[in-house]
Amino acid sequence: MSGTEESVIRMANQIARNFEVNGQEAAIAATADHITMFWDPRMKAAAFRLLEEGRGEFSPEARGALEMLAAGQEPPSQTRATRFNDAHETGHSDAG
Repeated sequence: MSGTEESVIRMANQIARNFEVNGQEAAIAATADHITMFWDPRMKAAAFRLLEEGRGEFSPEARGALEMLAAGQEPPSQTRATRFNDAHETGHSDAG
């Protein structure tokens, strides 16, 4: 296994581990969202290839996220930075 492949596995598992506290389903969605937003296409391609070939020890959450993306499913956005009226705020921007 190449160093790049090992890095992809390690990073996917680290991302998923950070979201585990939210439960498995939420961790899968958040990991998929993170990969979609921040990973270079080459990193995604390497992860999908490893997944397809059955190589790599992905955590269940990382594997679920990659399977979701490989199937063409788009995860819901996990950022809360643009949800303004959840707390009955009056404005539609950070400034209020």
